Amino acid sequence: MARVYLSLGSNLEPHRYLRAALEELRARFGTLTVSPAYRSKSVGFDGADFVNLAVGLDTDLSPEALNDWLHALEDRHGRRRDVPRYADRTLDVDIVLYDDLVRQGEDHLDIPRKELRHAFVLKPIADIAPQLVHPRDGRSMAELWAAFPAESEPLAVEPL
Repeated sequence: MARVYLSLGSNLEPHRYLRAALEELRARFGTLTVSPAYRSKSVGFDGADFVNLAVGLDTDLSPEALNDWLHALEDRHGRRRDVPRYADRTLDVDIVLYDDLVRQGEDHLDIPRKELRHAFVLKPIADIAPQLVHPRDGRSMAELWAAFPAESEPLAVEPL
């Protein structure tokens, strides 16, 4: 079994879609470790605020098979793939960390995910796995968050 950390986000009916995604993830993978949710400005385009959170889970799926399952989850919840990559979305679920794997792959399957450099991905993972060590950087999530210029990407706790 691999320990995996996912980033979940939405800026179109985020409470609805994030709750639905958590239900499906629990049904498929069992016990989840779920971070608080945070509201932040969209990154890469001018859009509605996003609500993001992180999930830790154990899986026997390979990174590719998990990525395929997550894409199907997004699709079931109205994720459009006929729009620009940086656009409003009902659900965005990405593999951020998969054990201590480091890989650059097709289909945007880069692990660790480069978005870990943003507050909306780093802070939720630091909340649920502060001692987890970044496989490239060597610092823990808590150390990375402590060094992060939090004022540059403000987050607000968002009750789900």
